[in-house]
Amino acid sequence: MTVDTLALACDPCEILRAQGMQPDPWQQRFLLDESRYTLLCCSRGAGKSRCASAKALHYALFRPRSTVLVTSRTQRQSEELFRYILQGYAAVERPVPAIQQTQSLLELANGSRILALPGTEETIRAYQGVQLLLIDEAARVSDSLYRSVRPMLGVSRGAMIAISTPFGQRGWFWQAWSDAAAHWQRIRIPWNDCPRLTPEFIDAERRACGDAWIRQEYECSFESQTGLVFPEMVTRCAIDPVPQFVPATLGGIDFGYRNPFAAIWGHRDGDDVLWITGERYASEQSIHTHAAALCGPSLQGVLWYADPAAPESIDALRRAGFRIRKGNNAIAAGIAAVRARIETGRLKIDRSACPNLLAESQRYHYDPEQPGENPVDADNHALAALRYLVSRLDVDFVRHYLRQHPPHSDADAPAHADAVADAARSFPNDQEDLPESAQPQHATEPGPLPTTMPTSTPDHPTRFQQPPPFENDDHWHPL
Repeated sequence: MTVDTLALACDPCEILRAQGMQPDPWQQRFLLDESRYTLLCCSRGAGKSRCASAKALHYALFRPRSTVLVTSRTQRQSEELFRYILQGYAAVERPVPAIQQTQSLLELANGSRILALPGTEETIRAYQGVQLLLIDEAARVSDSLYRSVRPMLGVSRGAMIAISTPFGQRGWFWQAWSDAAAHWQRIRIPWNDCPRLTPEFIDAERRACGDAWIRQEYECSFESQTGLVFPEMVTRCAIDPVPQFVPATLGGIDFGYRNPFAAIWGHRDGDDVLWITGERYASEQSIHTHAAALCGPSLQGVLWYADPAAPESIDALRRAGFRIRKGNNAIAAGIAAVRARIETGRLKIDRSACPNLLAESQRYHYDPEQPGENPVDADNHALAALRYLVSRLDVDFVRHYLRQHPPHSDADAPAHADAVADAARSFPNDQEDLPESAQPQHATEPGPLPTTMPTSTPDHPTRFQQPPPFENDDHWHPL
């Protein structure tokens, strides 16, 4: 078919029609919309990527010298959307000749170019003067990438379009969608706005995958993350404001550079409640910068427990005058100790002072397809700092947990033995420089057990179950 170039210039929908597709009403509205910031929250199968590809191609064809960036979580996903762009370009008979065309770049004779890039900061930060930034599967793109790409639009006053199916109540896409004060054009397309998805298909999906899946994947609902490690941390621990100021005496540190460096601090009161009253959370800064930020008067008396996998960083902080010890890195035992504090009301967190710690608790989760004790190793930096601290404070709990949970396989045995030995060494020999308020409280008789201990469930072995008996551990106490 011959494409009318004037009609094409006036209506991006012609790009879809040239490919034999009749645009849905919502697609027509979206393609003609000129909003600068757009969130497109769509059902699976609604045609969002095909529609967005038409928008990107139209920008490049009819806005000379435009730079259009297409990004997603991976290069493969970016190139898939870019493939739709090339298909549209061929279908409209290439009204502007190409100077260069590859599987990830289309450079046109009018000075415009379209690039497909993976969702990593190091590959995307160099681009400036962007006229259109298109983020595919935006709910799965990291917060750090989102923050790094926004400045690209400042001078050019370019547009940003983020398209996605929801992926739980976490991340920048959900926050932008939920923040009514933010200046976004929000377009929501559930399955019943797409004539190609039938009620019969949705019913079959519901029987196979359940209601929550349907709500998220087809009804544009931001469902709570399933399989969270600390699902009740926000509701049971977050306090705003904290009743009174008490100087910090305890802290935890998880080292990182590209991944965030995270430090949390607070104190423990006479009722054995751990109050977390501050945090530091930053990426791509040196250990010396972090040391300078943590040496203020309010943190002078803090005893820190840090990631034992970073001895050089621990030594650097010691040389800077910090009182710092290695934390215990038995992940499952540390998680159990934190969870016990949550469930017994012995962990309180200043909501306004610790936003990243609380935000991570709504993302840190188990992989439903990988049964076991250890969660997915992501969204856990401030939580790791908390775990290092709690696993030392509640070392009796950790020792008891490790005895009750032998390694699952011979391959796990060495790490388990190291964790047991580390817990044994840390108590009571580490107490000589603990502030008095931080000293573990011994009991001649066992104290009250937490309401649950992580053991096994049908879905995830070694998770929740009633606590085991003491088995002659007369000094065990869930501190």
